[in-house]
Amino acid sequence: MLIALILICSAAATPDLRDCTRENAVSVMRVPASFGNPVTCFMHGQSYLAETSIGQELGDNDRIKIVCTRSEIVDRPPKSAGREANQ
Repeated sequence: MLIALILICSAAATPDLRDCTRENAVSVMRVPASFGNPVTCFMHGQSYLAETSIGQELGDNDRIKIVCTRSEIVDRPPKSAGREANQ
């Protein structure tokens, strides 16, 4: 099953949206549902964001990236969290 992650990144920090990741996003939201195919996952991710106050208050500098990935990958902590825990 696929999980949708919504990444909100700053255009100043990540001018190329491909560089937007969980580690450098200003905000990360997980859609509270799972999906059987990528198209459905992506469409529900867009819809979920539009219904939130965050989605309605996006600034001109905010960039949105929706990532649909397997749930076991999402359940792992971000790479930066692991580095901080080891320090």
